[in-house]
Amino acid sequence: MLLVQKYGGTSVGDLERINNVAKRVLETKKPQDRVVIVVSAMSGETDKLLGYALHFDPLPDPREVDMILSSGERVTSALLAIALQTLGHKAISLSGRNAGIFTDSYHTKAHIEHIDTQRILQLLDEGQIVIVAGFQGVNEKGDVTTLGRGGSDLSAVALAGALKADLCEIYTDVEGVFTTDPRIEPNAKKIDKISYDEMLELASMGAKVLLNRSVELAKKLDVKLVTRSTFSDNPGTLITKEEDIMEQPIISGIALDKNQARVSIAEVEDRPGIAAEIFGTLAEANINVDMIVQTIGYDGKTDLDFTIPKTELELAKSVLKSFKGSFAQIEYDDNIAKVSIVGVGMKSHTGIASKVFTTFANEQINIMMISTSEIKISVLIDLQYAELAIRSMHSAFELDK
Repeated sequence: MLLVQKYGGTSVGDLERINNVAKRVLETKKPQDRVVIVVSAMSGETDKLLGYALHFDPLPDPREVDMILSSGERVTSALLAIALQTLGHKAISLSGRNAGIFTDSYHTKAHIEHIDTQRILQLLDEGQIVIVAGFQGVNEKGDVTTLGRGGSDLSAVALAGALKADLCEIYTDVEGVFTTDPRIEPNAKKIDKISYDEMLELASMGAKVLLNRSVELAKKLDVKLVTRSTFSDNPGTLITKEEDIMEQPIISGIALDKNQARVSIAEVEDRPGIAAEIFGTLAEANINVDMIVQTIGYDGKTDLDFTIPKTELELAKSVLKSFKGSFAQIEYDDNIAKVSIVGVGMKSHTGIASKVFTTFANEQINIMMISTSEIKISVLIDLQYAELAIRSMHSAFELDK
C-alpha cells in the first residue's frame, strides 16, 4: 500500500511533537507499506519568517519571500527524517525541488504544473520513508516558489495523485469534518464519509478543516482523502466520490463564514455590459466576488448587491472609486455573516428551502441575500445572529442525532 500522510503545523509544533509523529508513523506503518510524508513548518514559524522580511520592507520582493518562507518546511522535514533514523528506520528528507514538484512562477501563490516522481519512487523502492517539505516547489528558472495558504495540503494531494497513492491522510489538530463548528454547537457530530462536492461547498463556505483548492485537486485526481487528528487514534472523515457513499444524508453540514462584506450599489445604469464593467474591474484587482443580487430595473436604473471577502473591502472601495458619478450611492457593510447548508440529499428532497427560511423566521433573523446551488443554500445575515443561526439550523435538520 502506498500512503501519503501530511502533518500540519500543530502536529509538528515542537521537537517533542515531531518525535511523536515519528513514533506514530512507525507504529501504524505495515512492513509492506510505502510511505511518503509531507510536512508543514513548525507552528508559528511561517509568521516569524515573514516578520523578518517585513522588518526591512512592508512590500518585500515575492521571490525573496519564497526563499525565506520555504525554509520552514525544510527544517521540519529534516528533523523528522533524523527522528525516524534515530528510531531505527531509513528516512530521507526532500525539498520541493528534490521531490520534483514543478510550478508556475507566481511567487507566494504558485500553482503546481507537474511532478516528476522518479526520485521518490526510487527511494521508496530502497525502503526509505520519504519526507517532503510541503508548501513549495520550483519554477522553470529553478527559483523556489511557495503555494500560498494551505499549500502543504495541496502538496500532499498532488503527490498522492502523481504517485497513484492508495490513500492520502491529512493529520491536523481536529478529528475530522464535523456537521458544524463544535465550538459553536457542542452537539456537532463527526462525519464518517462526505463527497468531494459537499466538502468543496463546505470549504468554500467557511469550513476550515480543508481548503477548497486541496479538495478540488483531490476530486480531479481521484485521490481518496482522509482528514484526522494527530493526537487521537479515532478514525477521521473520508472524502471520496459520491457513488462510494452508501447512505447520503439530506444535509451533511452547516458552514459559517464571518469573513464577508456586502457592497450595495444604488441606481446603477440598467444597460447591457454594466455588470461586466463592474465585475471585470474587480477581477482585474483580484477581488473575489461571491453572492450577487440585482433588482429588476426601473426608469433605466437598477440596484446591485454583492459580497466579497472582508479582507478585500478596502481594496474594493479604492477600485470602485473609478466609477464615481456612475451610481447614486455605494454602501459597504462588514458586520455580516454567511451561513451555508450543504448536502447532496437536496437533489432528491423537497422542502429544504422552506425549512431553512421557516427556521430563520422563528428566530426573528432577517435574511439579506440568498444564493443556491444543487447541493447548497447560503444566506447572508447580520453578524450578531450568526451563531444562533448555526445552532438553530443544526437542530432543525437534526444533525445532532
